[in-house]
Amino acid sequence: MRETAGRTFSIAKEHPATPGCTTSFAVHEGTGLAVSYFSLAAGTDISAETHPQHKLLMVADGSMDVDAGDGARHVAAGESILVSAGATVGMATQEGCTYTELNMERETIMNQAVKAGDVFRLGELLPYQDGTIVNMDVAHNDGMKLALMSFDAGCGLSEHSAPGEALVFALDGEGVIGYEGQEHVIHAGECFKFDKNGRHCVRAEKRFKMALLLTLQ
Repeated sequence: MRETAGRTFSIAKEHPATPGCTTSFAVHEGTGLAVSYFSLAAGTDISAETHPQHKLLMVADGSMDVDAGDGARHVAAGESILVSAGATVGMATQEGCTYTELNMERETIMNQAVKAGDVFRLGELLPYQDGTIVNMDVAHNDGMKLALMSFDAGCGLSEHSAPGEALVFALDGEGVIGYEGQEHVIHAGECFKFDKNGRHCVRAEKRFKMALLLTLQ
């Protein structure tokens, strides 16, 4: 992944739109998954195209209208929309928009809570539970997994490592990520990258929700 591990960062702040232009930044391309950041200046659009993969669009800043052939859906900061493989989709924005696009192979298994064409917030797909860490798989295939986690205050994961690179998207509240011996506070709207086999832990002094995008190959 074209991100530096061991720091919190904001996709919107690090990838501002260029006036009058649309820009894309390729973050990862591997088995079953491609990840890019898109920045659309105010008044710009991406014309409708058909792709063989599922697309999950996660808006970091601003808003856009997404039209997959059944009417435009307005997607604002903190919201997401799934576009099914084979659909023809275009995007347009009046105010400007920065978003992350996950392209997942057609065979990807999706959680039934996520319906193509619906606008939703990832953090609202799973609840908080007293004294508990709650997990939900959103999407997975042979090369990736997208999972959600909610931490009640005082809960956490002990230090471990993962077999692939990973991106954390903080969705709600505030968490503390320990990475290779250093602690980093992360807030809703921020991200964090783990390298393959990077030692990390997560704890929540306050309630905290996050999405974890993990590469498996």
